[in-house]
Amino acid sequence: MSSTEQIVADIVFLNGEVITMNANQTITEAIAIKDNKICSVGSTVKIRDYIGEKTRIINLKGKSLLPGFIDAHIHLSVYGANLLDVSCNSSEIKSLENLFNRLRNEVKNTKKGNWVRVWSFNENNVTEKRFPTREELDEISTEHPILIVRVCNHLSIVNSKALNLANIDEKTENPEGGIIEKDTSGQLTGRLIENAHMQMSELASLSKVELKKSLEMASEVFVKNGITSIHDAGGYGDGLRIVDIMQKGTESGDIKVRIYAMIGSLTDSKKFINEMKERNIVTGFGNERFKIGPAKLFSDGSSTGPTLATREPYTSSSNDFGILYYNQDELNKILIDAHKRGYQITAHAQGDKAIEMVLNCIETALIEQPRVNHRHRIEHAGIAPPDLQKRMKELGVIAIPNPVFMYENGDSYITFYGERVNWMYPVNDYIEALIPAAFGSDAPVVGCNPLLGVHAAVNRKTKDNNPVGERQQIKVLEALKAYTLMGAYASFEEDIKGSLEKGKLADLVVLDKSILNVEKEKIKELRVELTMIDGEIVYQNV
Repeated sequence: MSSTEQIVADIVFLNGEVITMNANQTITEAIAIKDNKICSVGSTVKIRDYIGEKTRIINLKGKSLLPGFIDAHIHLSVYGANLLDVSCNSSEIKSLENLFNRLRNEVKNTKKGNWVRVWSFNENNVTEKRFPTREELDEISTEHPILIVRVCNHLSIVNSKALNLANIDEKTENPEGGIIEKDTSGQLTGRLIENAHMQMSELASLSKVELKKSLEMASEVFVKNGITSIHDAGGYGDGLRIVDIMQKGTESGDIKVRIYAMIGSLTDSKKFINEMKERNIVTGFGNERFKIGPAKLFSDGSSTGPTLATREPYTSSSNDFGILYYNQDELNKILIDAHKRGYQITAHAQGDKAIEMVLNCIETALIEQPRVNHRHRIEHAGIAPPDLQKRMKELGVIAIPNPVFMYENGDSYITFYGERVNWMYPVNDYIEALIPAAFGSDAPVVGCNPLLGVHAAVNRKTKDNNPVGERQQIKVLEALKAYTLMGAYASFEEDIKGSLEKGKLADLVVLDKSILNVEKEKIKELRVELTMIDGEIVYQNV
């Protein structure tokens, strides 16, 4: 083809609100796609020049078209596993008795000895306002191990069969970073907290066949929500096995979303990191479909447990400072070595104490071996007051906040942490201080819908419409940037995706209305009409 000959596009989108997310935040009307790349972006008149006899033409009729959403912190395998299990999000489960009846039916249809799993349990959402007990689960079955995982994914309740399989009795010591709960008489309650829960969940992990099926199912849900790329934050069980199945799934096309896979496990990240070091598989290994991401550790607990690690006691409990998984020396030993080997490094850190420890680690790593453009991260960075923000800026750290947590959990955060909610997931502060921040949902802890995340960041109100840290509200375009271009930046891929520009990958999403013209209180009501990945329409609902 000569330089003067016009390219004929495979697909063109015309007459829309095309939000490019380029450096100038250009809003235009149309876009042309050829093979798996964007060949032009501009006015409808300009893009009509790319139409040939076989070009598919889609009239947007004023609807928003934007880069595909990049979820910078999500758990693909956990989300998929939950799709195979009993969900407490069901409208039928309003009480413990409802749950127990559902479990009795599951037991009848499950082979003896096989696991019965439940996810997204929230004691605040059932009539009884409490956890089930080990004895109640034993009444349902002593021949099936039963695992009920709390919505935060940091705590579970199990029956005696599960405890027996895990070789846990009254004499078993707490694992590092975890608690095997006992009552005042020393008897096991069935509740497992943090690392004790993680270890039990590994025991209850899916078979290879189940895992493959669950990953494909989760991918389908993600694309329906406009997610075209994810940063997978790890799952239960063998990390190498999960990564291998994810890589093969993206190669075959059974998993549609692009994956940036963290070297982190919900049960034993240290072991997983060491295995990858031995194989010399470092951050960046892979291709546009599947790529290895940062080495990741857990440093503390969850924001709703609440078990995150704080410098000052909880507002709700004067003796509670949360749970740490590692001390400073242990954290440094694992992640600084990874840094020196060329890895991007990160850690789950929700409380200000944990964030401070991760920043100490990164600072020491950069002193011992300076590296420009390292793009080290902190997952969640939940309570991040100004002194920690200042250090993030100085060290060039990327924050991965979850604004949707303020919508889902904000009312409980006020109870747990008081005025500290003003520094929780402080996205406006990050923008003003030029601290790079990419949004993640942390699904399945909450839903994966990026539009709800955008809504939460823009409105900063709880689902009961209560303001929570309103000073952290941001603009719609700022929230969209954090869910697109900044996600690409956090994985070193901003040159190939994250904005709609000529030559970039054709990953995009079409909404059912204009997101820039809808009332900001109604952003969460918007829906995805079309998702394109690599120039292929993988979801359409019009």
